[in-house]
Amino acid sequence: MPHSSPRVELPYLQPSQAQKDVTHNEALQRLDAVTQLGLQGFADTAPPELPTPGDIHGLGSSPTGAWAGHGHELAYWSGDQWLFLTPRDGWRAWGVGEQELRVWRDGQWQAIFDHLDNMERLGVNATADATNRLAVASDASLLSHDGSGHQLKVNKAAPGDTASLVFQSNWTGHAEMGLAGTNDWSIKVSPDGVSWVDALGFDNGTGIASGAAVQQSETDTTVGRLARADYAYGRGNLLGAVSEAGGTPTGAVIERGSNANGEYVRFADGTQICVSPDFGGVDITTLTGSLYRSADFEWSFPATFGGGVETIAGSVTSMANSNTHWGSFRITGASIARITVFGPASITGRTVRAMAAGRWF
Repeated sequence: MPHSSPRVELPYLQPSQAQKDVTHNEALQRLDAVTQLGLQGFADTAPPELPTPGDIHGLGSSPTGAWAGHGHELAYWSGDQWLFLTPRDGWRAWGVGEQELRVWRDGQWQAIFDHLDNMERLGVNATADATNRLAVASDASLLSHDGSGHQLKVNKAAPGDTASLVFQSNWTGHAEMGLAGTNDWSIKVSPDGVSWVDALGFDNGTGIASGAAVQQSETDTTVGRLARADYAYGRGNLLGAVSEAGGTPTGAVIERGSNANGEYVRFADGTQICVSPDFGGVDITTLTGSLYRSADFEWSFPATFGGGVETIAGSVTSMANSNTHWGSFRITGASIARITVFGPASITGRTVRAMAAGRWF
């Protein structure tokens, strides 16, 4: 019969053995040492001056004093002497100093939670499976910083794969954002988890936005869509050269210009207004019936009208003493008009200004 147990080395009582109480008490001491194992430290090197009965120390590789020669063993103070035990693989102990649970493995005390690396799956209040290898059932999940910032990374293997966050209601997906089958970031929405709409996406090279939430064409006025800078109007493109294609504006909203023939303004809807320079030195001296008139003179518009002469109207304004003379405005072409000034009496050196309005397309 062996003298001790194979695992904890508890001494056995031998047949016809004297002083059985000594053997029995030694066995109880060993059992007391390893039951609910708690160590003052995992790698202590020198015994304390005043050890407390029942204290157990995990020893380092080269302990000194009364512990010399017992590297990596357990030292148990019985009250009057040190009892040494050899830990075996799988023994677990709580470190009073370290405040953590460790397991004896490969000749050293190793933190149990260090071995969470390379776990096949983990379920927190939930059951993980081959697809959802990490499963958490909780009212909230917290990912916090460790002194500065914090990033949550979702990585995929290839551009055609998907790295995204899917938002579900009763296990039916209704929104997804991330890199879905491409390296462009997007937001998708679905009424049923089957039919999906690309609501908003951003090109990873340019940052340009696209998707159902963005204006689709120059004429798209769908309620709720985001206006495109090249389709909508703002400070940067409100003023400039107007243009059109098929009646649809393709340029700015308002165009203003001037030249030797006066000033003009064009609007994106096709409206054009021309104002002449001041025509001075007009003599109203030719008697016509009971009125006097000036010689005819021409005004070339600063911008050509379109749509036919019948769409153009004009007027002549006296720049002073308007009760003494007035004008007649006759359209003779898309780019020219003839003006005659009349008065009730012969008068010279008058000044007038003309205006014409119509369409530029």
